[in-house]
Amino acid sequence: MAVRIDRNVLGNRLEPCGSEPLTGFYRDGCCSAGPEDIGLHTICAVVTADFLKHQQSIGNDLSTPVRAYRFPGLTPGDRWCVTALNWLRAHNAGCAAPVVLACTHERTLDVVPLETLRKYAVDVPDDLGEL
Repeated sequence: MAVRIDRNVLGNRLEPCGSEPLTGFYRDGCCSAGPEDIGLHTICAVVTADFLKHQQSIGNDLSTPVRAYRFPGLTPGDRWCVTALNWLRAHNAGCAAPVVLACTHERTLDVVPLETLRKYAVDVPDDLGEL
């Protein structure tokens, strides 16, 4: 049986998104896509205050901890696997979070064009204070 290798939007092996807090639909640190993840939690975002505020305004509160889902609540600067559709909604509203392309799953391209993602591409900044 062949081992499945997840790929990022650049066509390379998918890199981990974050472990502090531990992210991913499967809480394995990666923005992997599988059949259970119908929401496509595939974009590795470096969340900002504006992005978090926007998500709350559309009913997706990413700031409040939810222990049942092992969700710690996010603060600006955290790396988190967000859904492709909600990230796109934030983009359309002018407040998309920066994206770590190497950690963003290729299935994201079913929802968001690579050209759009590239506009927000970042390495994780050393100074998280401006987020």
